[in-house]
Amino acid sequence: MNQPVALVTGAARRIGATIAHKLWQQGYRVIIHCNHSISDAEKLAQRLNNDRADSALVIQADLNHPPEISKLAEQALVYWGRVDLLINNASSFYPTPLQESTDQQWDDLINSNLKAAYFLSAQLAGSLKQQQGSIINLVDIHAQRALPGYPIYSIAKAGLQMMTISLAKELAPEVRVNGIAPGPILWPEQAASISPEEQTAIVNKTLLKRTGSPEDIAETLLFLARQNFITGQIIAVDGGKSLYSH
Repeated sequence: MNQPVALVTGAARRIGATIAHKLWQQGYRVIIHCNHSISDAEKLAQRLNNDRADSALVIQADLNHPPEISKLAEQALVYWGRVDLLINNASSFYPTPLQESTDQQWDDLINSNLKAAYFLSAQLAGSLKQQQGSIINLVDIHAQRALPGYPIYSIAKAGLQMMTISLAKELAPEVRVNGIAPGPILWPEQAASISPEEQTAIVNKTLLKRTGSPEDIAETLLFLARQNFITGQIIAVDGGKSLYSH
């Protein structure tokens, strides 16, 4: 029972699932949070538990609703009695043209990207302090350079960037708080999907002229989880896109 416990929000699929699996490989017990993707989350947990018994747990919660954020924190602490590492990965992403945006879109994007991460951090702070643990937030390079057509998302991620810095001060010296700002890693789905031509244009605006992989994010996250003298920092994993000037 001395194995550390990591809670990863939005961990059923894509980058979140890769992060959960990477932490599990390093000996963590993982709490896989999901909202709609319960089937994917349960399949991932079953696979991990088949290889190492009692090493993965699924908790479903809608991060748009404060009572469910509290429930997620409570259930996470009850099951193994501790949380050592909180990964705020869950995120909504879709365009919100300024004159067409709605209150509902504002609430959804701010809640999923920022508000839930803040209150989950607050409610788990006691355990994180006790374990000398850390929080790692998945920010975005567009927290600093707004993505055209996505103003609410960009605002939310800018808030998450400042939250990372603020909580690093609030929770020091016991808890380290850092962030990762991904560039082009996985192409968005559904309402935010972009054409092959747009994908090519984005890749051409990276210095390395290629996309990254979820593994790149997971490896950076593992470094931040292990490195005990870094706090309040945000690492861009973007192939140099944030430096591209043309």
